[in-house]
Amino acid sequence: MRPLIVTGTDTEIGKTVFAAALAGALGAHYWKPVQAGLEEDGGDGDRVGRLSGLPASHILPEAYRLTTPCSPHLAAEIDGVKIDPERLALPLVDGPLVVEGAGGVMVPLTRLMTYADQFARWNAPVVLVARTMLGTINHSLLSLEALRARGVAVLGVAFVGDPVEDSEATICAMGEVRRLGRLPRLASLTPENLAQAFAENFRIEDFRA
Repeated sequence: MRPLIVTGTDTEIGKTVFAAALAGALGAHYWKPVQAGLEEDGGDGDRVGRLSGLPASHILPEAYRLTTPCSPHLAAEIDGVKIDPERLALPLVDGPLVVEGAGGVMVPLTRLMTYADQFARWNAPVVLVARTMLGTINHSLLSLEALRARGVAVLGVAFVGDPVEDSEATICAMGEVRRLGRLPRLASLTPENLAQAFAENFRIEDFRA
């Protein structure tokens, strides 16, 4: 199975929660190559570890852990670090690998390269996570254009939030992309509830193709 990249249309849209659900359902290894902003809970890798139900050995260490919660290119400059694309080569693991980007597809990794550029270097399919709130059509279609302009294969769109049928259908029709499903809001975010919600709203076969 080829690695799967999980990216989003924006920041704070539920991308990490979806990545945790997907990695848990696949029994995959999880890797976030660049963590910008070290929170009290340790960052997205630790969050995925808690929510996915995966063993600690399946949560791979980041290539870069940056202090400031901002775009990686600036966080690296503030920390006095230079992000080297050669350090971002996909890790070799036994089994599936879920890789999570940061923010949206056009977030800069360096002053010369965006995440979309790095996705093209990885040559792996992308799952675009989109929230169902106002503005998602514009953000989603622009993200799809940016990915395809770089020759990045898009597996489909995974929505997060309350159902908004017209927005979801419009994005997938105009963007000529598969609608993978929608992860609903959960009153209690636990590994068990997340796994159940993913199983009820997505077909795991769609991610193994």
